[in-house]
Amino acid sequence: MTTSTLPTGFQYAGVASGLKPDGQLDLALIYTPTPAVAAAVFTQNRFAAAPVEYDRALLAENSERIHAVIINSGNANAITGDEGLRRAERMAQAAERALRLPASSALVMSTGVIGVQLPIDRIEGAMPDLVGALKADAHGLDAAARAIMTTDTYPKMHSLEGDGGYRLAGVCKGAGMIHPNMATMLAVIVTDARLTPEAARLALKQAADASFNRISVDGDTSTNDTVALLANGEAGGPIIEPDTLAFAAFTATLTDLSIHLAQEIVRDGEGATKFVTIRVSGLRNDADAHRVAETIATSPLVKTAIYGGDANWGRILAAAGRSGVPFDPEATALWISSVGPRGEGYLPLQQLVAQGAPLDYDEALATVHFEAADILIQLSLGDGPGQAVMWTCDLSHDYVTINGEYRT
Repeated sequence: MTTSTLPTGFQYAGVASGLKPDGQLDLALIYTPTPAVAAAVFTQNRFAAAPVEYDRALLAENSERIHAVIINSGNANAITGDEGLRRAERMAQAAERALRLPASSALVMSTGVIGVQLPIDRIEGAMPDLVGALKADAHGLDAAARAIMTTDTYPKMHSLEGDGGYRLAGVCKGAGMIHPNMATMLAVIVTDARLTPEAARLALKQAADASFNRISVDGDTSTNDTVALLANGEAGGPIIEPDTLAFAAFTATLTDLSIHLAQEIVRDGEGATKFVTIRVSGLRNDADAHRVAETIATSPLVKTAIYGGDANWGRILAAAGRSGVPFDPEATALWISSVGPRGEGYLPLQQLVAQGAPLDYDEALATVHFEAADILIQLSLGDGPGQAVMWTCDLSHDYVTINGEYRT
């Protein structure tokens, strides 16, 4: 990624404020002097964190003049009561004061340990350094991406240019507590496109449904999940409104960016050694197909078989069968493939099951696919129009180790 591919008018920073005991970067800031139209999608967890509650309320009152997003790692500020809400507000106000912004123009996000009050004094004390570190280049974006990491092993960012002369860039974090129902991690996406508030809201929802809501690492949805979109309009051009060709083009580019970021989260799943694509088709509607794909993606037996390189495809069909979705087992067909050792794309599909019964397939070849680092599972359950895709990973010994020691 180069600076020339980044949207115009945004600045980025990441510093260490002392929230992490190892002195790593833990406080990020994304800033636009030009006010931005903003939209966000949030976790559906009933224990929504204080920053989620704060941002929901703020965007309900002001979605057209947002200037900043401030994010901390090392502490989730979740399940912290009224005091947590006060500290989330102080965090936003600290950014607004340091940047000399109007009130209620900064969003906040937090990630880390749940149930511990946020050390807000450290964040307030680090604000001069954070604002002083702002850069409108790829180095600034990289620092911001690193500052929001928790159990991530590398920073996640991506940028794209749309057909309308605008650009998009995004950063995200996530490796555990990754599962749909919006949004399964933290992400900020910025663009210099000109969007109406409704266009921003609809485009983000459509993109999230096709990306962040199609991944699962462990079946757990976090208390803090947030994806925010900021559009400052610095690229100029006509305003993008819903139900137009320009809107469809922008949404397609936003979706491409979101899919890239979402897949990076799965590839960096806690303890993950394999990336798995699950495609389900042939059901009465897309919702049914998604439910089957999700059941397979979250099955511990499927995920551990994949970790062990065991071509135990019966676990895949067993998961589909308990999904609660009606289908004819005798119409079932299953294929497996994998990316070749030189990364040349997926190898030809190997069919394992037809009409609900096993074929006389090559077991050694099936094992090669299950042992690969990038696997494709393709399941047909009939001739209906419903189809869905999900991305997941295996479940390894290291996942248990990481989460067994998370607070220590």
